[in-house]
Amino acid sequence: MTNEATSLAAYAASWRRALRAQNRSPRTIETYLLAVNQFDTWLAEVGGPSSASDLERSDVEGFIEYVLSNRSPGTAKQRYMSLRGFFGWLLEEEEIDASPMEKMKPPKVEEKPPPILRPEELRALIDASSGSAFDDRRDASIVMLLADTGMRSSELVGLIVEDIDLDLRVAHVIGKGGKHRAAPFGDQTTLALDRYLRSRAAHPHSRRDDLFLGKRGPITRSGLGQIVKKRGNQAGIEGMHPHLLRHTFVHRWLISGGQEGDVVRILGWSRKSAAQMLDRYGASAATERAFEAHRRFGPVDSL
Repeated sequence: MTNEATSLAAYAASWRRALRAQNRSPRTIETYLLAVNQFDTWLAEVGGPSSASDLERSDVEGFIEYVLSNRSPGTAKQRYMSLRGFFGWLLEEEEIDASPMEKMKPPKVEEKPPPILRPEELRALIDASSGSAFDDRRDASIVMLLADTGMRSSELVGLIVEDIDLDLRVAHVIGKGGKHRAAPFGDQTTLALDRYLRSRAAHPHSRRDDLFLGKRGPITRSGLGQIVKKRGNQAGIEGMHPHLLRHTFVHRWLISGGQEGDVVRILGWSRKSAAQMLDRYGASAATERAFEAHRRFGPVDSL
C-alpha cells in the first residue's frame, strides 16, 4: 500500500515551496519539478517503488536510460541534475538516509557551441523594424536592447519605464534570484528607446508601468519570442529567438577584446556559473577569435 506522505508527488510539492523560499525563478522551479513528475510517472509505468525511501540507484539509472532513448543527451543531463537536487534536498530534510544517486555520474553530453548572428544578420534584424509605426519602434528598441545588453527575455519583459535612464544610457535590471544590476547600452539603442517612448505615450495602456506594450497590455515572454521570430523571418533568419542575441552579445564582446570579468558582471552571471557559461557561450566562435589572434600575433610574422 502506498504511503502518500512519502510519495514523490508529496515531496515534490514541499520541494516547490522550498525552492520558492530560495527565490528560485518560476522557470527553474518548473524545470526541476518536471523531472520529478516524469520520474514518478515512469516509475508507476514500470512498477517501480512508490516511496522515495525505497528508491535505488538502478531506478534512477533506468529512468535516465529511458530519457536518453526518447530525448536528447542534453535533456537527459537536465533531468539528472534536477533529480540530484531533489534527492539532495530530501537528504538535507532527513526524509531519506542516503541519496539513490550517490556516486552516480551524469550522462555525457557533447556540448554544441550555441549559434550566433553575423554582423550583417544583426543589421538586417534591426532594419526589419525600421518603420515609424508603434510596433516598428517598439520592436526595433527591443532587438537593439537585447543585442546591446545581452539581457535575458525574462529581464526584458520585467522592465518598467523607470528602469530606463536615457541620459546615463543604463537599464536597471532585476535578474535571477532578484539580483539588481545596471546594464549599459549605446547611443543607437538610446535613440531607438527614445523614439519608442515617444510613441508609447499615445498607447491606450500608456499609464501602465510596464516598458514594452502590446495591443492588450504588457508583452509576455511568449509575446517577445513571437516578436523576435517575426522580425527574424522578415530579415531572412530562420529559427530566430531572443536568447540568440545574448549568445551574439558575448561573442562580439570577446572578439572585440572585452574583459571576461566585465561581461560576467554585465550579464549578471554568478561566480559559480561564470566559467561554465563563458566556455559555452564563448565557444560559439572560438575558432574565429583564435584565427584573428593568430593574424595579430603570428609567431613568424611577428619576428
